[in-house]
Amino acid sequence: MWRSWRLGCAERNAQAQARRCDRAVSDPPVHAVVFRVDEKTAIQALDRKDRMLPLSPGRAESHGFEYKRNGTLSLFAALNTATGEVLGKTAPRHTSEQFVAFLTDIVAGQPEQREIHVICDNVSSHKTRRVADFLAAHRNVQMHSTPTYPSWLNQVENWFSRIQRDVISRGIFTSVRDLGRKLMRYIREHNKDPKPIKWKYNDPSQRIHQMQIH
Repeated sequence: MWRSWRLGCAERNAQAQARRCDRAVSDPPVHAVVFRVDEKTAIQALDRKDRMLPLSPGRAESHGFEYKRNGTLSLFAALNTATGEVLGKTAPRHTSEQFVAFLTDIVAGQPEQREIHVICDNVSSHKTRRVADFLAAHRNVQMHSTPTYPSWLNQVENWFSRIQRDVISRGIFTSVRDLGRKLMRYIREHNKDPKPIKWKYNDPSQRIHQMQIH
């Protein structure tokens, strides 16, 4: 009984968090801007000995197994839900200090006192005293956390899958600096023709309905 009751509370809290995040995107306040924010951590700068051979008729995609590790880099990204534009910044580490520095960049790129909504996961680096102090000093910034496990609710994860596929998985990076340069170049190219991510659900009869747990 106790375990079932705790599970029910967790599910109700998750649903409430998901609704708040969805409301910030689907019905934002007038003149407000909404960013989906996250970090892609520990991206490896791999210098592959052999280039990848692409998929072709009668041949599977293949690549060599020898590579040199040149270090890692983290990528912070903020997806503007209205325009599809992405703000990006690389950092050597994923820390609360780096997260606040990225939030500062987001604020600096908006008109003064514009209402800004930031949707992100509730990882520990997003809940530090440093972050709380930043929010206290910037009353026009509101943070909304996605539930603990369904990080896919954050649409920037969709964009991360694209840069993983287009740049990281098949890339050859001679240094961490080279990796950072190619990541930022991809963001610049993306922003030349950005498109907002629109989720579609065409069969409402297949939706999962809330159930009472006893």
